[in-house]
Amino acid sequence: MTTCTSRAAWVNLLRRLHFYIGLFVGPFIFIAALSGTLYVATPQLESALYHDALYGSVTGERQPLAEQVAVAEKVTGGTLRLHAVRPGLIDGETTRVMFADPQLGVSENRAIFIDPVTLAVKGDMTVYGTSGILPLRQTIDYLHRSLLLGDIGRIYSELAASWMWIAALGGIALWWFTRPKRRITNRVQNHRRLHVSLGWALLAGMLLFSATGLTWSQWAGGNVDKMRAALGWMTPQVNTQLRGPAQPADPHAEHHAHHEHHEGMAMPMPMAESDADSVQYDEVLQAARQAGIDASRLEIRPPRSADMAWTVTEIDRSWPTQVDAVAIDGHTMMVIDQTHFADFPLMAKLTRWGVDFHMGVLFGLPNQLALILFGGALCVSIVVGYRLWWIRRPAQGGVSPVQTLVQSWLALGGGGRLITLVLAVLIGLALPVLGISLLLFIAIDILRWRRASAARLQPEQESGRL
Repeated sequence: MTTCTSRAAWVNLLRRLHFYIGLFVGPFIFIAALSGTLYVATPQLESALYHDALYGSVTGERQPLAEQVAVAEKVTGGTLRLHAVRPGLIDGETTRVMFADPQLGVSENRAIFIDPVTLAVKGDMTVYGTSGILPLRQTIDYLHRSLLLGDIGRIYSELAASWMWIAALGGIALWWFTRPKRRITNRVQNHRRLHVSLGWALLAGMLLFSATGLTWSQWAGGNVDKMRAALGWMTPQVNTQLRGPAQPADPHAEHHAHHEHHEGMAMPMPMAESDADSVQYDEVLQAARQAGIDASRLEIRPPRSADMAWTVTEIDRSWPTQVDAVAIDGHTMMVIDQTHFADFPLMAKLTRWGVDFHMGVLFGLPNQLALILFGGALCVSIVVGYRLWWIRRPAQGGVSPVQTLVQSWLALGGGGRLITLVLAVLIGLALPVLGISLLLFIAIDILRWRRASAARLQPEQESGRL
């Protein structure tokens, strides 16, 4: 096989794969980009919409946490397990007392918002995840994650995350092989230049969002967690057992049903017996402060049973990141374990920062604006790609045979076929949704080939009978 033939074979394979990704996965990437853009664009709107619940008295002496918790428990009738308390430590912000309500979904809690100065009940609503997003963004998050269809809908977001990095890298490689040697100005080349320019500009972002999105996915996410555990990249977590070793943390406790990305943050569990007394919240907070927990945004969780410790965790994941945590023995008020973000392994830090950047919280407003620009540009790139395909689509009834992925693959040399086959199998096993969809691509392509071949042969057969 000559070099020219080999190059043409690789171009044909890349072109066919890129075409199918754009045609079948492009709409899902578009929805993920659009809904993700809405998510990062709404914190200020949510703050205004729920202003009465989020903000209270600016001046005055704060009442003990025990009294604030007692007021919240009266609102719920004392029938729900107290899940966590987020004290209003910044002037003007309310305290959030969260309860595990069995009528709510996974990762959802009922939150009672208490004015820490007047003890007035300012709000009562459902909050989601360890980020504590409110109903507006919760709905957008469900749309982004599962199209509001529950677990079955999560296939869409995993499909988008699985293919986006391949679409990005494959598109760049295809441009490299087929770029014109001189500038040509026509409708096709103008659209192509815009599509390629956006691809280069968005390349790093597409790789980042594909990687972080996969860690939240339903099937590939489990494989990612296994890999991280095997390589020692798991996020450190405080040991809450008064006796026994700590369990590894899942840093994806934020965005999906079976794991959410926040250190030391476990999912709501069935009600367990505990000897925790609400009056201890103030003592636990004081002990945590003495142990170096100095962030203004933190969460206190009571023990779920008598042999477990309290936890106090910093939840400010803007820059600089504050996610230190301590476990405190409720009997002695002694710190039995602690974790410091500064001591996290490098990969755990990168995971934390990548996830927070993905959510638009790492750098505040600049982070939001960057993601809004990225999401909008990605949507434009997809639309331009469809437009480019429409302009270049083959005429109906054309006699050129339909080229399939299988044909393109068979045209490669022996080494090329082996490498691509091994990569396809390995990636398909690591990313199951990608593997299954690739098989569907091949099946659809073969069916199109057979139908086109039959249509082409029919006139020849009829001519032979005359």
